[in-house]
Amino acid sequence: MEFQKDNSFIKGRLKSVVYALKGVYKLLVTEHSVMIQFSLGILISIAGFYFDISKNEWLIQTLCIGLVLSIEGLNTAVEKVADFVHPDYHEKIGFIKDIAAGAVFFAALTAIVIGMIIYVPYIIN
Repeated sequence: MEFQKDNSFIKGRLKSVVYALKGVYKLLVTEHSVMIQFSLGILISIAGFYFDISKNEWLIQTLCIGLVLSIEGLNTAVEKVADFVHPDYHEKIGFIKDIAAGAVFFAALTAIVIGMIIYVPYIIN
């Protein structure tokens, strides 16, 4: 089956949205780290309603949740491509996968620090 580009602007954008939603679904049902991070995002959002955080705190919190999930999605894509290209262990593939995982770690650590900055004052008071 040959790929055919859709030249209709609106139809092409709608197809892109469908592909993106398929990707979100695949991430949520197959990747345990995404399942956990998505669940944490929901829990922290519930905490936001409970503590009645400010509009700016909501903006930053939402950005952090999106950042972590996005970077995790990219990490998963890198891992899948690497495994497809070289299914057996290879030192260079391991190096690439470690770097991608490190990016997720930076994003998650940043989100944790921001979460603490937002919520610790609410918890203490």
